[in-house]
Amino acid sequence: MEFIFEILLQFLGEILLQVFFEFLAELGVHSLADTLKKPKNAVLSTIGFVLLGAMAGGVSLLILPKSLIPNLVFRKVNLLVTPLAAGGVMMLIGRQRGKRGQNLVRLDRFGYAFVFALAMAVVRYIGAE
Repeated sequence: MEFIFEILLQFLGEILLQVFFEFLAELGVHSLADTLKKPKNAVLSTIGFVLLGAMAGGVSLLILPKSLIPNLVFRKVNLLVTPLAAGGVMMLIGRQRGKRGQNLVRLDRFGYAFVFALAMAVVRYIGAE
């Protein structure tokens, strides 16, 4: 039972780390939302969020150079689980913003949030000890 609890805490730590960085990125994107009103190209936006996610992964490695999940198999599972969870959290935040009538940005959608978190997870997987 302790083992399962430890694994869940490790995954939760990775999820919280990624959601924190996505939230910071979203704040930055929201601050630019009013100045960039014209429609964006979805492919270019996706590439931009991949780059932002990779940069966030690099910065997170400076702050936390060791993986919160030491087991290699679970680290591989984390490459899918954490981006799915982080994308879901950001989507829920986007829904709340929409209900309040706030401007929505692409990170408020599951797909873009997932791509950001996946890029961050890959960088952390490759770079973490």
